[in-house]
Amino acid sequence: MNDLTPILIDGGHLVSPADGLDRPGRLLLRRGRIEAIDLPDDDLPAYYHRIDARGCLVTPGLVDLGVEFREPGYEEDETIDTGGAAAVAGGYTTVLCLGNCDPPIDAPAGVESIGRIAATAGGPRIRVIACLSQGRKGEQMAELGLLVKAGAVAFSDSPGAIGHNALLKRALEYCRMFDIPIFDRPVDPDLVDRGVMHEGCVSLVLGLAGLPTEAEDLAVARDVRLAEATGGRLHVGPISTMGSIDLLRWVKSRGIPVTASACPHNLWQSDEMLRGFDPRFKVHPPLRSPRHIEMLRQAVADGTIDAIQSGHMPRAREKKMNDLDQAPFGAATLETSLAVVATRMVHTGILSWSGLVQRMSTGPARIAGLKAGTLAVGAPADVTVIDPDETWTVDPQRFYSICHSSPHEGDEVRGRVIYTIVDGEIRFTRRPALEHLATTG
Repeated sequence: MNDLTPILIDGGHLVSPADGLDRPGRLLLRRGRIEAIDLPDDDLPAYYHRIDARGCLVTPGLVDLGVEFREPGYEEDETIDTGGAAAVAGGYTTVLCLGNCDPPIDAPAGVESIGRIAATAGGPRIRVIACLSQGRKGEQMAELGLLVKAGAVAFSDSPGAIGHNALLKRALEYCRMFDIPIFDRPVDPDLVDRGVMHEGCVSLVLGLAGLPTEAEDLAVARDVRLAEATGGRLHVGPISTMGSIDLLRWVKSRGIPVTASACPHNLWQSDEMLRGFDPRFKVHPPLRSPRHIEMLRQAVADGTIDAIQSGHMPRAREKKMNDLDQAPFGAATLETSLAVVATRMVHTGILSWSGLVQRMSTGPARIAGLKAGTLAVGAPADVTVIDPDETWTVDPQRFYSICHSSPHEGDEVRGRVIYTIVDGEIRFTRRPALEHLATTG
């Protein structure tokens, strides 16, 4: 399709909490922008492509706060091309890519390289979360100013933790001049050792080393206290424990500018899934006990948790096929995240569709400081069209991602992405073009 051709998304239900939209309507996209809402037939352009969105939701494109695309250095796990294809298949129009590559993205050349590859991949918009420390070693701060100039939108050593307290404090203070956030995956490394799963009754029965909740709780407590002391922008996540949620509620009540995210699989499944020693359930943060899951769902619903991120940590088949204690943490989740959240949160009445869009598009865009998460006239034409009622079974063998390890394999889910539009161009569709893309003169 010619990306200069206008696109009319007709007959759908517009959902965009940033714009107060939750009603039937139509969108006209032209020249990479949202040109009009509810344009009368008489004012339509002479030629355009039409998307029939009857029965579907039309939302701002989804935004993910932290994916691993593993290029350069670990292309056996994922590449920018395959990861981008997985992202648009999951409804994501913008993703923030972590810097845990080889070499790590801790210099301007790395940021610029990712930008060049992404520009030709034809997937989502890819923005870089550069390394906070040189080499991701947690010792010396990277050249943050130069990284910002090169295009980095945030800093993190994720999936590793920022273990050096003084480093985090200095970075929070320094980043205030750029007004960009630091992302920390909260884990106290001294407490996790060789943990495989959530530390609790199930790990005890199975005889597996556990990941205690206090390892996350203590890290969150450290993070939020330093955010308060410095006034820096801090995002913690993904989180998974009741203690973390209690701390977040407390600091937010005091007006401290801290945001947080959670992963869909931590809202769905418990540590009971590890009883079969299946490495596809070895994810990070680990699947916790039911009490933690219930409180996590409540925190997403009431806004204590600001965003839901996919937690996409792809790892090659030969790596995930090891025994549970040897297999790496990780899973392919970009293509299932929306459906999992819709199934567990929306269709159960815990969250509205507007709430889902807030947590998976508008909120993440705000946290990252991006011009996204909106259907406002003049905004970038990044749009996701969702069939809220389509039921399907997760089959990782049909993923676009190289990684076929999924904690949701075989699960029946409800809600599916039908179209993903980036910069006014259809980058993904599940419906035949001739049947669902009509032209008029």
